Amino acid sequence: MKVAVIGATGFVGAQILKELTDRQHEVKAFARDITKVPALATVEAIAMDVNDTDTLASNLQDIDVVVSAYNAGWINPNIYTDFIKGAKAIEAAVEKAGVKRLIVIGGAGSLQATADIQIVDTPEFPAAIKPGALAARDYLNILKENTVLDWTFFSPAPEMHQGTSGVRKGVYRLGTDFPVVDDDGRSILSVEDVAVVIADEVEQAKHIKQRFTAAY
Repeated sequence: MKVAVIGATGFVGAQILKELTDRQHEVKAFARDITKVPALATVEAIAMDVNDTDTLASNLQDIDVVVSAYNAGWINPNIYTDFIKGAKAIEAAVEKAGVKRLIVIGGAGSLQATADIQIVDTPEFPAAIKPGALAARDYLNILKENTVLDWTFFSPAPEMHQGTSGVRKGVYRLGTDFPVVDDDGRSILSVEDVAVVIADEVEQAKHIKQRFTAAY
């Protein structure tokens, strides 16, 4: 398959790029700074501002699946506004290019802590990352209104950043709106195995017009 990865040099995007190329997919790697994109025969690196919808759309014409690992920057004081703007621009570009499938890497904050409360709304949610988590949650609600694309929204395990770094187990359990927890009540998945989950979704398309999550 030919896959576009937007945010291909980021914490999550770089691992997705590696997993896809290890599986012999052709990848167009989009990033603001492409100097960190690996020089591989199966990778075309493209420097891109995602808000340039027309240019982005023209570069997606021959793509089968777009994976957006776009992040407006966790220390960006305008992360909420910038994330929503960028995510909507990517969505519009995918539509304009005539690509059917869009997989968005969102946050864990929109997962349910209880039947009535999402994780981002719990008192213990870290204030430092709350604006970005709220942006991802609100964008999921926007994406749910899209009737043109075969969209998929992935919420990583809440403890992705605290997960076993550098470990690719290649196994995981799937969930939808609630975190997948282990016997200790924790929801953990390494970023390397997030990449496995996303590559599997690229290939198998199991969650069309759905949000899903995964953990060990």
